[in-house]
Amino acid sequence: MSKYKYLSGFGSHFSSEDERYPNSLPVGQNSPQVCPYKLYAEQLSGSAFTAPRTENLRTWLYRKLPSAVHQPFKPFKGATYLKQNWDEQPPNPNQLRWKPFDLPPQQGRKTTFVEGLHTVCGAGDARARHGLAIHIYSCNESMDSSAFYNSDGDFLIVPQQGDLDITTELGRMKVAPNEICVIPQGIRFAVAVNGASRGYILEVYDGHFVLPDLGPIGANGLANARDFETPVAWFNEQHIEDFQVISKFQGSLFVAQQNHSVFDVVAWHGNYVPYKYDLSKFMVINSVSFDHCDPSIFTVLTCPSLRPGTAIADFVIFPPRWSVQEHTFRPPYYHRNCMSEFMGLILGKYEAKEDGFAAGGATLHSIMTPHGPDVKCFEGASNAKLQPERIAEGTQAFMFESSLSLAVTKWGEETCQKLDAAYYECWQSLKDNFEINKAQK
Repeated sequence: MSKYKYLSGFGSHFSSEDERYPNSLPVGQNSPQVCPYKLYAEQLSGSAFTAPRTENLRTWLYRKLPSAVHQPFKPFKGATYLKQNWDEQPPNPNQLRWKPFDLPPQQGRKTTFVEGLHTVCGAGDARARHGLAIHIYSCNESMDSSAFYNSDGDFLIVPQQGDLDITTELGRMKVAPNEICVIPQGIRFAVAVNGASRGYILEVYDGHFVLPDLGPIGANGLANARDFETPVAWFNEQHIEDFQVISKFQGSLFVAQQNHSVFDVVAWHGNYVPYKYDLSKFMVINSVSFDHCDPSIFTVLTCPSLRPGTAIADFVIFPPRWSVQEHTFRPPYYHRNCMSEFMGLILGKYEAKEDGFAAGGATLHSIMTPHGPDVKCFEGASNAKLQPERIAEGTQAFMFESSLSLAVTKWGEETCQKLDAAYYECWQSLKDNFEINKAQK
């Protein structure tokens, strides 16, 4: 029997209790004078108490000890490349491409998920609750006696290599490449790995991820709510004397000691929960007549800003699909955008740049920085026989798109030594094809 069990739905109010301890949820109230099994009741709020009911997020936890039982937090002493200083490098408007980010070496120092976090770029201020950061994680060691939580915002985690076995306060989930998970602000979790693992993280400070509105698409399509999975309640019965709680607070890491595991929640109910999603279940919308649709049709999740239709961050994928447009240049068009576009590749080859953009690497096309297909893609698509064709088979590229102007960290631009200085060359051989003496038919 699998140790991973899930509840289905997005934004739902769930109730769950560890099957080893039935009737551990209070009946008819949240905070009885004495909870079942003499557990402690603790509310975890993901929104203001007075937020509209459609946006109000909270979960009640019934646990062996309250979260407040810990020693004082102190600065984290381990090596860290987590950053929130967006002024450490001069602005760089160029097209940027990173070769695959390094995995931890097979021999030598072991690196946990927290120690392997590296900030590539970002904008805003976690103290003002506005902005985002994009990180790479690279690790090869499990978090056996520690847990991490992010006071600054939500983590959307995109594994690229290696499965993640994630234990949260609300339960356990396994997240593999071509799946994603979201760990909302404040929820404590630990990551176990089996070998070298790597992936991408989108962190948002402003609010929480929601499903995009479908508008004229109708009631169904894109990422369907039923395909999101939240873990069922589970707690660790093992007694751990020396346990560390690591907190990300205002962009810095802190650590506190305690004599018990944070994974002691026997039951819970609410709508503020971690969840996972299998990207292969995305229902693709595409043109069946002409022209290349805008990439917004591939949005899985969005974190809205206060401006209607404009996101702090969108998570967009480019999955396998049929391409059938007539008399159309089918790959992505050449583009200048009022949004920032950070792309990563989970597996396969991206259709607009099959050479140079490798799995485990990334690109950043900043606000109003021109970008588009390379020479090989343009020539091929301009002369291809247009017939129904499966594209992106065996591939999964994605994009973190933001209305904010992203600054690259020193690690992202220098220390990682993965920036491809020759990236701009992929457009230099494009020719001026204008036929000035030839009338259009």
